[in-house]
Amino acid sequence: MRLANYDGRATIVVQGRAVDVEKASNGAMGSDPMLLSDLANHDDLRVIASAADAAAWPAVDEALLGAPVPRPPKGIAVALNYRQHAIESGREMPTEPHLFAKTENCVCGPFDEIIVPAGRTEVDYEAELVIAFGRTCKGATRENAWSHIAGVMCGQDISDRGEQFRPPVKQFTIAKSYDTFGPIGPYMVTPDELADKDALELVGRVSGEEMQRTNTSDLIFDVPALIVWLSRFITFRPGDLIWTGTPGGVGEARNPQRFLRAGDLVETEIEGIGCMRNPVVER
Repeated sequence: MRLANYDGRATIVVQGRAVDVEKASNGAMGSDPMLLSDLANHDDLRVIASAADAAAWPAVDEALLGAPVPRPPKGIAVALNYRQHAIESGREMPTEPHLFAKTENCVCGPFDEIIVPAGRTEVDYEAELVIAFGRTCKGATRENAWSHIAGVMCGQDISDRGEQFRPPVKQFTIAKSYDTFGPIGPYMVTPDELADKDALELVGRVSGEEMQRTNTSDLIFDVPALIVWLSRFITFRPGDLIWTGTPGGVGEARNPQRFLRAGDLVETEIEGIGCMRNPVVER
């Protein structure tokens, strides 16, 4: 299934049409998009999707798509999770996941503006695969890890490098959690919809120039490994998110460096999911 926050309402996308969950269920299910993470693994939602008469519903207008998980209870992100990125950063290959938090306020929609605070000149892009939990998860195994996932999305881990690395203390969470620094979308796609959920092509572009390209099969710690490792310590619940890491090609590592500036368009595209397009503004 392809699930969406459409005009602020929980929606299933069927044949390019926006099927409103509350209306299609005759009120048995609510309209809050946060319900989608919990419902994604429930048969009732699949019954609605299969029974929907797509022609009776409006065609999807991308301008009305918001973040599929607009208020995540918690967001965790993984640093240096592609070999390319670890190498270009000049750091040793990690032997266990390097983690930081992304706070709820940073989440925005797939076509929303990325707001660079005035005077910040080292704001960087990071195209990523984001996963959303759909079931309570603690002590997962590699064999059942994916069963806890409601869906996958495109994501960006926008980062103020000036703040991230300023002395005396590196501020990863702050630098990556400004308002609008966590776009996600355009849809939350259930894993069964993907031909190979562990091998998805990911591309990041800035103003039409390709900056990043990889396949998620190149992750150092793939999705099951991350879920197993993290769920030893943390209980995950529906709506919790993990940003799984970015490949090589970030602006900070380029020569010359390429940071975001007003007027740029950040595109994030993942095979089987779709494409986000976030314009950059300064204020």
